[in-house]
This record gives sequence, C-alpha cells and structure tokens, in this order.
Amino acid sequence: MTTFRISEAAALLGVSSDTVRRWVDAGRLRAERDEHGHRMVDGADLAAFARAQVGESEGGGRSSARNRFRGIVTDVVRDAVMAQVEIAAGPFRVVSLMSRQAADELGLEPGVVADAVIKSTNVVVELPGHERVAAGV
Repeated sequence: MTTFRISEAAALLGVSSDTVRRWVDAGRLRAERDEHGHRMVDGADLAAFARAQVGESEGGGRSSARNRFRGIVTDVVRDAVMAQVEIAAGPFRVVSLMSRQAADELGLEPGVVADAVIKSTNVVVELPGHERVAAGV
C-alpha cells in the first residue's frame, strides 16, 4: 500500500505542509502515525481527497475538456502569424502555440491570469524515477 508523508502529500496537492496538517487536524484528511510517530496519508485516501477538491469551472461555460490549469502568463513570443504562450500553473509549465490573432484578441501578456484548458487524445503517463514510460489514450 502506498503511503505519503505530510510533506509529500503537500507537494502532490500543491499546498504547504501546514495546510495538510490543518486538514488532518480538522478531520478532512485521514492520516495515521507510523512507528516513528510521523503522520502518513494512505495513497487511496489522498487520491479521493484530491478528487473531491477539484471544482467545476469558474467560467460558467460548459466544455468536454476536463484538464484545466489556472496560472499566470509568464511569456508570450509573437511572430507575424503565430504566438507561443507560456503559463506557470503552480509547479507546472504549460506552453501553447496559437495564432497571433488569438493571442492578441485574448490580450495575453506576462502577468495575465489565464486557464490552460487541455483536451488531448494522447496522454503520456510517467512514473518518477523510471526511464521507460507508458501510454496513449
């Protein structure tokens, strides 16, 4: 069974260790103590908690895309036809290529808050520390 220390759970959830401790103390997230007295969170419990934290889109619109990353635009590189837009969404870097016209119409510039909405027919799944990777959907 996979278990995570408080700091590992915090990193996976994108919050501080103190936040996870508060959730555990409030009974929102279950944790048990190991033989050394460290609080450990069961992987299945952490996954269920993370799933429950995912909210509906704040935009009010409807979409078949489920992968949404809110972040801040960190860079926009434009040429005559295309634009490359980079967004920092928590610890993740999302890069999008779009028409320059679309970038201009959206007013994309560094410092703008934007959602990267991703719908893909090919998703690569990697396990940390493994050289070979699996998978397309």
